[in-house]
Amino acid sequence: MTIRDNAANDANVVASRRMPNTVDAMMSIGSERSAAWAGRRVVVTGHTGFKGAWLSLWLWRMGAEVWGFSDGVPSTPAHTELIGLDQLIDDRRGNISDPDAVSDLIAEVRPDVVFHLAAQSLVRPSYVDPAETFQTNVMGAVRVLDASIRSEVPAVIVAATDKCYENREWGWGYREDDPLGGHDPYSASKGAAEIVVNSFRRSFPGATKIASIRAGNVVGPGDWSVDRLIPDAVRAATSGTELTVRNPGSTRPWQDVLDCLAGYLRAGELLLNGEAVDRAWNIGPAAWEVESVGDVVARFAAGWGAGFQWRVQPDDGPHEAGLLALDPTDARRHLGWAPIRTVEESIDTLVAWHRAVAGGSDPRRCSLDVLDAYAERTPLA
Repeated sequence: MTIRDNAANDANVVASRRMPNTVDAMMSIGSERSAAWAGRRVVVTGHTGFKGAWLSLWLWRMGAEVWGFSDGVPSTPAHTELIGLDQLIDDRRGNISDPDAVSDLIAEVRPDVVFHLAAQSLVRPSYVDPAETFQTNVMGAVRVLDASIRSEVPAVIVAATDKCYENREWGWGYREDDPLGGHDPYSASKGAAEIVVNSFRRSFPGATKIASIRAGNVVGPGDWSVDRLIPDAVRAATSGTELTVRNPGSTRPWQDVLDCLAGYLRAGELLLNGEAVDRAWNIGPAAWEVESVGDVVARFAAGWGAGFQWRVQPDDGPHEAGLLALDPTDARRHLGWAPIRTVEESIDTLVAWHRAVAGGSDPRRCSLDVLDAYAERTPLA
C-alpha cells in the first residue's frame, strides 16, 4: 500500500467533507484558540500550498468549517494530497485572479474569515514569468479583497512577505512603516500587493477589517517547493544526491511554519473580537536571531545525519537579496504573538516527519502529531 493509500484509508482519521466537529477532531477542547475557531466558516485561498495545507488542517483540527480555493496542486508529492485534505474540507479549484470564481465562492460561503495565501511565491520563477507573477500576486489580492468587502466578510488576513520591503541590504530589521519595494518581480509584486491592501483598508473602512502578515522564510514538514532551500535539501538527502548552495552567507528570518500560521490565526482571532489590529504586521525572529543559509544547511545536515552532502556552488543567476531581517516588536507587543520553536527544533521536526512518512507511517497522523506537539507549547494552540 502506498503512502497516499494509507492517508486515504486510515479509518481512524478520515472524516467526511466539512464535518470536523467531533471530539477527536478538536485539538484542545476548551482551549482559547480552539474555542475561537470551532464552528467558524473560513475560506483559505492557496490551500494546496505548503502553508495553506497546514493552515487548513489546523483549522479543521480545531473544528472550523473550511473551504479551500486553489488552481491546483503545486508539487509532486504534495502535503495536501498525502494527508487527504480534500476529504476534510470543501476543496474548490479556480484562478485567484478570476473575479467571478472568487466572488462567487465568497458570496456563497459568507465566511467569518478569509485567509488569502494564494500566490506565486518564489523569486527565481518570477524572472521566468514576471507577468504571471504580477497577475497572481497583485490582481489576486484585488479580487479577494473586492469580493470580501462586497460580501461584508468580517475579517481578511493577507499572507505577505519580508521581501515586500525596499531592500537596503542593511543588518537591522525592517519595520512596518519602512518603504515598500522589491528588486526582483516576486518581491516587487508583493510590495505592490501591500499597497493594494492598504488602499482597500483605507478606502473602504466598513465591516471588513484587513490585516496583512509579513512573515519570513518558513520551515516545516511536507514542503516540496522547487528551488527552496529546505525542500531541496530533503530531495538531496532522500535521493542520495549532493545539494548545491548558491549563497551560504545570505541571511533570512527563518521560522517554523506553525509559528508563522499562529500569527495569522492570532490576527484573525483579534479581528473577530473587534480589536483594532487591521494593519500590517511583521512576524518572525528578531534581527539578531536571523541565521545564514549556510547555518541552516549545516543544522539540517546535523539533523539528517549520514547520507546528506552539500557544497557551495555560486552561480551568476538573477539577483536575490543578501541580508534580510524583520523587526517583529509590534506583533510581540500588540498581537501577543511570539515564536515557539527554534530553527533547530523545526528542522528536527521536519526530519522526523519525512523519515516517518518515507518509512510508511500515515502522513495525516504524523501531521496531526506535529500539531499536537505544538499545542503543548502554547495555551493558544
